[in-house]
Formats: sequence, C-alpha cells, structure tokens
Amino acid sequence: MIDVLVAQRGKGTLRAFNEAGVLAAADVHVALRLAGLGAEPDEDVQLATALAVRAVRSGSVCLDLTRLRDVGADENSRIDPATLPWPDDDAVLAALRRSPLTTGSPTGPLRPLRLVDTDSGPLLYLDRYFRQEQTVRRGLDARARDYPDVDEGLLVQRLDELFRDPADASRPSSAPDRQRVAAALAATHWTTVVAGGPGTGKTHTVARILALLTSLHGPGVRIGLAAPTGKAAARLQESVRDQAGLLGLAPDVTAMTLHRMLGWQRGRTRFRYHAGNHLPFDAIVVDETSMVSLTMMSCLLEAVRPDTRLVLVGDPDQLTSVDAGAVLADLVARPVTGTPNPVFVNVAARDLAAADDPDEAAFGAGERERLRGSVVRLSRGRRFGGGIARLAVAVRDGDDDEAMRILRSGVPEVSFHAPGDLDALRDDVVRSADEVTAAAVAGDAHTALARFETHRLLCAHRDGPYGVQHWARQATEWIGVSSGRRPDPDRWYPGQPLMVTANDHDLRIYNGDTGVVVRRGDDALVAAFVRGKDPFLLHPSHLSAVQTVYAMTIHRSQGSQYDTVSVVLPDETSSLLTRELLYTAITRARRRVRIIGTEDAVRAAVGRQVLRASGLRRTILTES
Repeated sequence: MIDVLVAQRGKGTLRAFNEAGVLAAADVHVALRLAGLGAEPDEDVQLATALAVRAVRSGSVCLDLTRLRDVGADENSRIDPATLPWPDDDAVLAALRRSPLTTGSPTGPLRPLRLVDTDSGPLLYLDRYFRQEQTVRRGLDARARDYPDVDEGLLVQRLDELFRDPADASRPSSAPDRQRVAAALAATHWTTVVAGGPGTGKTHTVARILALLTSLHGPGVRIGLAAPTGKAAARLQESVRDQAGLLGLAPDVTAMTLHRMLGWQRGRTRFRYHAGNHLPFDAIVVDETSMVSLTMMSCLLEAVRPDTRLVLVGDPDQLTSVDAGAVLADLVARPVTGTPNPVFVNVAARDLAAADDPDEAAFGAGERERLRGSVVRLSRGRRFGGGIARLAVAVRDGDDDEAMRILRSGVPEVSFHAPGDLDALRDDVVRSADEVTAAAVAGDAHTALARFETHRLLCAHRDGPYGVQHWARQATEWIGVSSGRRPDPDRWYPGQPLMVTANDHDLRIYNGDTGVVVRRGDDALVAAFVRGKDPFLLHPSHLSAVQTVYAMTIHRSQGSQYDTVSVVLPDETSSLLTRELLYTAITRARRRVRIIGTEDAVRAAVGRQVLRASGLRRTILTES
C-alpha cells in the first residue's frame, strides 16, 4: 500500500526527511518541481528548497539558514529530527550561492529562490515572498521620508480637548498619556503603529485619532476602517459608532474586511485597488493587525496613497496570521531609521517627560527610540487587573516561574486545575447554558447574548482528547445530565449557541460571529447576534455556514472577551502549545481565568515562543 504522506518521487535525503515527518509530501513535490525547472541536481539545494516551502507552510516568510536544525517533525512522528542526515550548514550555503535556482539558469531568467544576507545571517526565500516583503519594506520606508503639514497650535488644542478628561481623577495631569501620544503620532506621521494588549484602550484611541484628523482637515476627510476578519471589522465599527456622537464623527462610519476594502473580485487574482489604482481614503485604520499576513500587508501598502495616513492597530504578543508572516510584531521590532518629526517632539514633550504613574509607565529610552519609527505601545490596562494582568505579563515575558507562582497564589481572578479536576468547569458550563436557555425560551435575546458571554471554554486543538470536538461533546453531556434532556444536534432549539464559519456580507454575518437561538412567539425561532446596543436577528435557516459551539479554539476567540475563560491545555509535547497561544487565551478573560492542565504544559507554553522567520526586522546586506 502506498503511503499518501510520502512523496514517491522523493529520493535520498528528501525521502528520509519526508518519512520522518519533517517534510510533507507537498514540500517535496514543490522542491523537485523547482529543481527540475532549474536543472538543479544538488540534494542539499533540493532539501533547502523543501525546507523553505515548509517554512512558509508553517507561517514563516523565509528559511533562516542559521537555524536549520531547529525544524521539528510532526506530532505523530517517532523519529528524533536530530538523528536525520542533516547536511553541513556551510555546504548548504555554498551550494545555494552557486545554484541556478538563486542565480538564474543559462536557459532563462527564472530565479524561484532568493538568497539574502542580513546582519543576523543568511535567509532563503521563495521568490514570491521575498517580493512581498520588499514591497512592505519599500512602502514603509517611502512613507517615512517626510511628514504631513500640520498646524501645531491647532493640534495641541485638539489633543488637550480630546484627551485630558477632567472627570478621570485616577490620572494626575502630570502622568504620561500614551493615548495622547498615539494620536499625536498619527497626526504627524504618514504611518503609525499603535500596539497594546487587551483593554489598553486601542479602539478608544482610534476614535479620537479620527476626531483629531477630522478637526485638522475638515469634515470632508475620507476615512476607511478595516480589519482582517468580518467579526473584527464589525466590532471596530460598533466601537467607533458608540463614540461618534461625543466626538463629532459621522454616525454612519463603516468598517469592512481588508479584502472588501481592497476590492476582492471573484475569479480574479488581483484586487481592484493596487499600485496603479489607489484607495480613495485620506486616513485608513486597520484593527487586529496581528492577524494580517505578509501577502495582505503588501497588497495594502501598494494600494494606499502616499499622502494617506495609515494607522495599524493591534497586539503584537497575540497569535499571528494563519498565513505566512508576523507583520505587526516585525513592525514593532524592526530597525528604526529617519529623524524625529520636530512637530511631534514639541506636542508630545509633556507626556514624554512625565514620570512613572501607578497606572501608566513613563516612556523608557527604548520606547522613545520606537517613537522615532512612529511606533507606540499602550500599557494602561482597563479591562482587567490583578491576577489576570500579572499572569498575562508573566507569560508574555517568558517567565514560567512567575506564571506558576501566580497560578498557585490563590488570587480570586486566577485558578489552576489538574486535568481531572473538572467540577468548577462543569458548574460554569451548566450554569451558563441554563441561564442562556432560560432567557432564550423567554424570548429575551439581549439577556441570552449577555449570559452567553459570561463563560467560554477554549481549547488549543480542534481534534483529539484536548480538542474542541471532544470538549463540546463533554459539555453537551454535562448539560444533558443537568437539564434531563440532551440537545438535539439535528434541530434548532432555544439556547443553542452558534458560531458562524463563513462570511455572508449580504446578511452582515461574518466568520467567527457567535450568537444564540431565541424563541419568538409560540414556535418561531430566530438566531440572535450582538450588533451594537440591539441584537441582530434572522431566521436560523438563512445561516448556510454555522455550527453549535459549546467550546471553541483559542484562535477563534481572538478579538472577543468573556467574563470567565476556561482553558484546556494539551500535554507539553503539543506543537500548538506556545507563549502566544496561552497569552491570547488568558487575555480573553475580563474577570477570571481558569487553566486546566499540568505544570509541564504551562512551562512548555511559556517557554515556547513562535519564531516566524522574516527579514523585516533585519538589515539586508546583499541579495542574490
């Protein structure tokens, strides 16, 4: 019987790495195809090519040739990658430097690979991703060469009006105001990165940035709001609209997905808006930028006019795009070039000189350097505090001892449970389901949705003993035993929790939206979704892509918040168990987070950081 996971054309080194689970069959097929086009017989080059394909499949933009042996095997492999016939690093690099795949073939100009020397060692790219990264690099550098013309006096006046809230007695006038600094950056630079964890006021700041730009340039300023997913775009739109009346913004401001903003066209490989047809906005804000891939960022920067202000907002410590690249983290960490804008230095002088405050840290030397690159990090947490905030910081900083200390400290906001200690989890699952069902049966959509947000069960995996499917079945069993009736998976029923799995722009329902089935009248049922102050209702039969959700993956939870979050961790060998995954799960909680797993799993997660190779945060020395 032929093993479909093994490429039958693969021989020698490629075959050994494929059978060990380091390479997939697709990696081998692509490498052999490229080798055939370039007449490249060298096995070292073929292996490096296959590893470069695997790197992109795993989320990296390129292959870091200084870390070849850090590549792992798949979870089902029983072979230690260290025992494989790894070639000598210097031999691989020498073979790549002379390969027609990087230098061009005598029979044509085809160069499917790019070998790039950087200040931190050589990188190997597939040509497509090198071009996309260069588009991002050149676009950002071009936008940083000069600054917008701004009336400094008017800017200071509006900043003071928008930010120093006299009713906020918790913040002394001498404390640094990072939100004010972020707005000052956005007004005085063409590109601004506003980074910050959950609850630090990113969308609050975005609304004031838009009000500021409207004041500086008049009510005719054209504003574009976007996010990588429909769910994130809807939340951004709701947040800005909630503040529109207070700030004098148009009440009908609209957000959309990046695909829709760029003009995705069915059956075409190119967006409507591109380098030859720029987007018609004077200011563009992109929320949840941590989820934006390299490919999408390159398309966006090509389509943005040089005189459009671009504000990129997100949390660089969260999970990144499912596609190649960790662009937001790269932009926060990339080398700073250029000179400070004197207008910004003047208007932000008070905040930059302010001392530490209990709620807002002073700007350190490193952060001042980042400001020169128009990057600011918001740090004052407003969503949660205490144990949750301290745990999130410990995980973010890679401090596993501190993370375990907090988990075992007994603080009310955080609890740690062994894999078999499920009583508290069962109680929360049953209580939440009972409250949601009671409101849904009574026809109270608003309350049903609110109670649905009181608890969420999150998993790292989709399948297996630690996966969503297993835990959803377990939750269903608990609910059935408690209520005396098991939910019917083949019928709609009041209290049924829903998750949308595909965008439907006509219905205004987006991938990742969650809702509840609610009774209306004697027999009628509607699906209710959160949309601003009033629930959005439609008949369940209109939902073409939806599933019942008693548990969800941590990836799916991004951009959402719940009162209590229960996190089921896989064992420490899981490759999905990373610092970014655990941080994202913890920061979904408003009031309490419950971690279910072993100490080894927690320490493995805190110690395993996602390292997506790219060149954006490096200095390129030569490119062949």
